Amino acid sequence: MTDLTAFVDGIVHEPTQTEGRGLDLTATEVYEVAEPGRIDFGGGELEAADLQPHDSQFRNEDDDYEWWHLDAGQYLIEYNESLALPEDTIARVQTRDAVVARGAFHPTLELSELGRVPLSVGGAGLGLKENARVSTVVAVERD
Repeated sequence: MTDLTAFVDGIVHEPTQTEGRGLDLTATEVYEVAEPGRIDFGGGELEAADLQPHDSQFRNEDDDYEWWHLDAGQYLIEYNESLALPEDTIARVQTRDAVVARGAFHPTLELSELGRVPLSVGGAGLGLKENARVSTVVAVERD
């Protein structure tokens, strides 16, 4: 089995993040798309979407970390962690089961760089705490 910690920087708490199969990734920020971006055929008119951080708040006054209260909809999540993969290597990242069981998910991605990931929240919404484990790197493979 590959030691995934060799490829991931910014791990919040290694024993917890490595207790299952793979290495869990944690949320540091949640964004909303405030204004749409643009995509064209040739790439000459690409324009980034305008993103705004979603409001967060402390649930209790003694809390060290804030919570995002997400209504049903689409968001972008940013991770505390980053990937440092060798050339021609990709990682597979999937939604943690605990997130799926609460009505939210993101696509399973094969990537070489860890950027913001779209998060879909359904039903009555989701409470998401800062540093919550939302995704798992389950494999690192040569391309």
